[in-house]
Amino acid sequence: MISEILRWIADESLLHELMGGVPTIALVAIVAVCIAVLTKGADWMIEGAVQLARRTGLPRIVIGATIISLGTTTPEAVVSVMAAWMGNPGLALGNGVGSIIADTGLIFGLTCLMARVPVNRFILDRTGWVQAGAATLLVIIAVAARVGMDAPPVLPRWVGGLFLVLLAGYMYVTYRWARQGAAVISVDEKHDDSELLGLARCWLMLLGGLFLVVAGARILVPGAAEIAHRLGVPEDVIAATMVAFGTSLPELMAAIVAVRKGHPEIMVGNIVGADVLNCLFVIGAAAAARPLAIPQNFFEFHFPAMLLILYSFRTFIFINRDGWFRRWQGGWLLGIYLIYLVLQYIFNI
Repeated sequence: MISEILRWIADESLLHELMGGVPTIALVAIVAVCIAVLTKGADWMIEGAVQLARRTGLPRIVIGATIISLGTTTPEAVVSVMAAWMGNPGLALGNGVGSIIADTGLIFGLTCLMARVPVNRFILDRTGWVQAGAATLLVIIAVAARVGMDAPPVLPRWVGGLFLVLLAGYMYVTYRWARQGAAVISVDEKHDDSELLGLARCWLMLLGGLFLVVAGARILVPGAAEIAHRLGVPEDVIAATMVAFGTSLPELMAAIVAVRKGHPEIMVGNIVGADVLNCLFVIGAAAAARPLAIPQNFFEFHFPAMLLILYSFRTFIFINRDGWFRRWQGGWLLGIYLIYLVLQYIFNI
């Protein structure tokens, strides 16, 4: 029973086959329902996060960087590990790296264009370096494997184990930083005078919202891809857009609702935390399950795009001394992502 559930979670082809037998009008209805489920789930998730922050004294940016990002990246980790076990390790590496690029370029860039986003320096001066450092470590190890191996380069199991150990350390120090800087960070956060919910209800809203967001995204993407296929959209365009968009859809919904509800700091924490987890958790767990082959196009295309976006983000944190991200900075990140997407299609990467 459990193995069958995991198979439905991990094997994308099963969902696509299922959607292929559904009438178009029913597919449109499924997509509409999934959008409604995603919206409601994100509403519950953000409200639960805000209430949990008030209950525990943890800053909202930390709730976003730990609990929400862990919840939105866990399905990707499951998919990546199962893909590695089923003999498709390239999907695992592509999942992690592609999600980092989409989260920071598409989601954060788009959010900066939509709203005024605060720079919470106490956390971002710390977790922001972990975000860039984890991705840089991945690239350094990959380049070392390429130079030092006669055979095609791979990320061996010990690298996966190392990343998982670093993940545990990251979660611990993030909690310590949050406790040390709670008073400093809370000054920048919007004050909330609404009725305080019980701790159990906070967790129920947060976890229930996470489940709805992840489940809605999991069904929405194959449904939308099937509709695009029936409308005559080329397969390579669907692959270059839907896959990258689908893995980051939970983070995107969380970002939109967080900004709409006036809590952009949750979005910032979620993006930074999701980037760290995509590297240390998604890629680490997959590599620990089975060594991951590194295709040549990662060295020529995906790794440079990931580092350009992450170090641009890191630079913006450094130069924004007045405590706010600029709209042009969001445009820069979004522009890099769009160029990355177009080049994928042009060169069929």
